[in-house]
Amino acid sequence: MKQPTSFRFEVKDSVGLITFTRPDTLNSLTFAVYRELTDLFLELEKEPSVRAVVITGEGRGFCSGGDQHDIIKPLFARDMPGLVEFTRMTCDLIRNMRALRKPIVAALNGTAAGAGAVIALASDLRVASEKAKIAFLFVKVGLAGADMGAAYLLPRVVGLSRATELLMLGDTIDAPTAEKYGLFNRVVPHEQCLTEAMAMATRLAKGPTFALGMTKELLNTELHMELFAALDNEARAQAVCMQTQDFREAYDAFSNKRTPNFQGR
Repeated sequence: MKQPTSFRFEVKDSVGLITFTRPDTLNSLTFAVYRELTDLFLELEKEPSVRAVVITGEGRGFCSGGDQHDIIKPLFARDMPGLVEFTRMTCDLIRNMRALRKPIVAALNGTAAGAGAVIALASDLRVASEKAKIAFLFVKVGLAGADMGAAYLLPRVVGLSRATELLMLGDTIDAPTAEKYGLFNRVVPHEQCLTEAMAMATRLAKGPTFALGMTKELLNTELHMELFAALDNEARAQAVCMQTQDFREAYDAFSNKRTPNFQGR
């Protein structure tokens, strides 16, 4: 697998750890980071050494969104096709994150703003430092609050009313507020943020990864289904899972009073 050059990627105990490495700009995104991150999430689908992913940042910030000099300023020189090319690339990142049939845990060590907030939102779970803050601030720079799938994902996490408030006002909210809204799954002491996220991801990596991937796929597809279609969808998906080695392993482990050893097959 090709190693990225614009951020750090390493594998620890079957967990792929992505770390943004531009702390001097609160880990703002460049064209290179966008491209490599989008490609990495696509490659991780077929990478057997990685069964779960954690994404975090160095320093005081998780990710502050698009870099003012590397991205924002050059956009003014682009025509409409050039702008659409960029916005589609940013959406490809979120598409690849949601399509990855492996759990993604965001370790929010600090501020997540703009595109950084949506990257956190597109993750499956969010563990935040008590010092973390999050802001969907697109409207504050003259853009629609609906960016990179935010208007689709956020109402499904916090409800339409809260999502409308966050996307239209663009205000920054602190970790306790985000946890109260259901946006952050856990808020922990600052020094424990990455440790807690890695522990969660390691637990998931040791789980039945085929079944976890199926769960994520069903969560994605059933967001727009009516009940009867969803029931039929789950019946067929569960029948597929019942054919896996992990399903048999869970039964054998229970029968022999031992911990199951899931292989993701």
